[in-house]
Amino acid sequence: MNERAKITPAHLSRQAIVYLRQSSSAQVEHNRESTERQYALAAKARQLGWPEDRILVIDEDLGLSGSGSVARSGFARLTAEVALARVGLVLGLEVSRLARNNADWHRLIDLAGLTDTLIGDADGIYHPALFNDRLLLGLKGTMSEAELHVLRARLNGGIRNKAARGELRRGLPVGFVWGEADGEVLLHPDEAVVTAIRTIFARFAETGSARRVWLWFRAQGLQLPLQMSTHAEIRWVETSYHAIHQVLSNPVYAGAYVYGKTRTEMALEPSGARRKRIKHLPRDQWLVLIKEHHRGYIDWQTYEANQQRIAKNTRPGPHKAGGAVREGSALLQGLASCGHCGRRLRTHYRGRNSAPGYHCSGEHLVEGRGSYCLNIGGVQIDDAVARAFIAALEPAKIAATLAAAEQLEMDREAALKHWRLGVERASYVASLAERRYRAVDPDNRLVALGLERAWEESLRALETAKAEMARRENERPRVLSRQERSRLAALGPDLATVWHAATTTPRDRKELLGTLIEEVIVKVKRDKSVAHLTLRWKGGALTEIDLALPRKRQATVRTAEETVALVRRLAGHYPDAVIAGILNRQGRRTAKGHRFEGNRVAHLRTYWKIPCFVPKADAAEGELVTIKRAAFALGVAPSTIHRLLNDGFIAGEQITPGAPWRIRLTDELKARFNAEAAAGFLPMRETIRALGVSRQTVLQRVKRGELEAVHVTRGRQKGLRIKVIARQGELFA
Repeated sequence: MNERAKITPAHLSRQAIVYLRQSSSAQVEHNRESTERQYALAAKARQLGWPEDRILVIDEDLGLSGSGSVARSGFARLTAEVALARVGLVLGLEVSRLARNNADWHRLIDLAGLTDTLIGDADGIYHPALFNDRLLLGLKGTMSEAELHVLRARLNGGIRNKAARGELRRGLPVGFVWGEADGEVLLHPDEAVVTAIRTIFARFAETGSARRVWLWFRAQGLQLPLQMSTHAEIRWVETSYHAIHQVLSNPVYAGAYVYGKTRTEMALEPSGARRKRIKHLPRDQWLVLIKEHHRGYIDWQTYEANQQRIAKNTRPGPHKAGGAVREGSALLQGLASCGHCGRRLRTHYRGRNSAPGYHCSGEHLVEGRGSYCLNIGGVQIDDAVARAFIAALEPAKIAATLAAAEQLEMDREAALKHWRLGVERASYVASLAERRYRAVDPDNRLVALGLERAWEESLRALETAKAEMARRENERPRVLSRQERSRLAALGPDLATVWHAATTTPRDRKELLGTLIEEVIVKVKRDKSVAHLTLRWKGGALTEIDLALPRKRQATVRTAEETVALVRRLAGHYPDAVIAGILNRQGRRTAKGHRFEGNRVAHLRTYWKIPCFVPKADAAEGELVTIKRAAFALGVAPSTIHRLLNDGFIAGEQITPGAPWRIRLTDELKARFNAEAAAGFLPMRETIRALGVSRQTVLQRVKRGELEAVHVTRGRQKGLRIKVIARQGELFA
């Protein structure tokens, strides 16, 4: 069938899309001819009859693989246009440019067949709706995917064979360079770089913690070398924890050649998109591991010991030892285990002085409820273990003391060596800048000014490095003389004094314990008040220690009897929260000296079996009620009741000082609260004028019953109304 016969006016009325793709950025940069050939497909579309304005070139996917491992926005755009029936022809140099995987390729064929879209390449034009063309397109897509698989298999096979011999040149970590021979790896020629890497391993051997190595580098103000690629220059940057950990965990520094530590996996996202993920493999699954391949900074045994030490610094799992040494005072942190169930003991601190202790949740504690398998204070246990440790070190005390002094000198010398090398490096940079400046043509002022500025900056950096070096040399402690070493040796046997010195931190003591003690098994017999300790030393030796524990004291502190009696009186009238307020206003405290609260009053009632308060629904005649209930019954506000109590118009009662006032609600009291005053009752002001006395005197007479008074609750003038006697003189008889 003629190819042009497949093109109909319906196809020409839609767009012709020219799709461009190359697999990598290197191909886009170097294989320019392939790119030009793909752009030339636009001319072929014009020859087939498509006008210029209907030809669309999609080149967004240049440099992206068509294997389906990466998202291609250009291909997604192409697929969307085909699905919307806006495309009459899709042109590509070959079908492998469209897709290298059957999933994308067959999806495009299905959409093209449904929307009557043609697909063309250098071999011809195909109509996916026709069986023969669809069969041919499917075969081409399968061959394209198979071609990619074969090419990748050949390349990977060659890479793996070369890596198996240790000759595959890949990126080396900072501190190494490739040699002339195949697979030859050499230490970096820069002594400053080598010294920095060696210092990391030396400090880790001393401290046993990557974090402490990082903190030491920061305290000394030292920098680490950084090299982004094999041919890039070394840059000195601020030390980071990640860089320290990478150096300690990289097997290349142990002289090993490693290939295939990771594996790329495809994962399906919830959105349906595929995404690459890199999975780190365990050591037994590495493709290539050649030990003693080259000269390293440490040997393989030291590397494995370092990895075990780093793993122990992480949070340990159940029944596993480990955990980095912390700053707390509990000496057996990470070493103590339960003698009942075998679990690792956890540390806690209690009391005002934060005394250490150990506990084991065991199988008796579920979701915070239950009882501890073991719970014991740590002061006596730590002292007993420390005494056993000091006694075990008796033969090595003098040597340990001298070794500690020598280690301090070595640490200071290692830091100074870094700064000396830094001065040499700054001096070389300044000398190089000077030579560049002197070699430039003086008439070329633009270049000369830039080189002069660089020379000045390097000179300033050199002066700064020299000043810092001089300052650190002045701060350097004096080296011990022969006489001082002899005197120190004489003081060495008193290791207990050094152990308990204020300058010795709990972290130092715990690190010393960890060097010799593998585990401390704690078993407690509460009925006998005895703790049995089993010290398991590194090497298998055992030490048994029986430790007497203080017996638990009987609690003699009780709440005062007067307070209990008062609570008993108040409980029938007030709830717990009100009772707590009364007790606090009277200055009373609990047995432990705390202020009262509602729950503490409730516990006190429960302990002494005091019934709780039960409110009554209605107040009986003559019953004592609260001010709030009295105000409701009399039709006034509670503030009015308080004011009338102060004035003496109403009589109130208190069970105890500080308790709420209570009002006895009688018919007589209710009668005194009238809606309207009868004849002869005057307001307070008129009463004062009529009687010629003060307001206080009138209230006193009312309180003694010499004057009759009522409280008016309606009308403009609410308040007290007093019945004035005609003969005023009788008031003062």
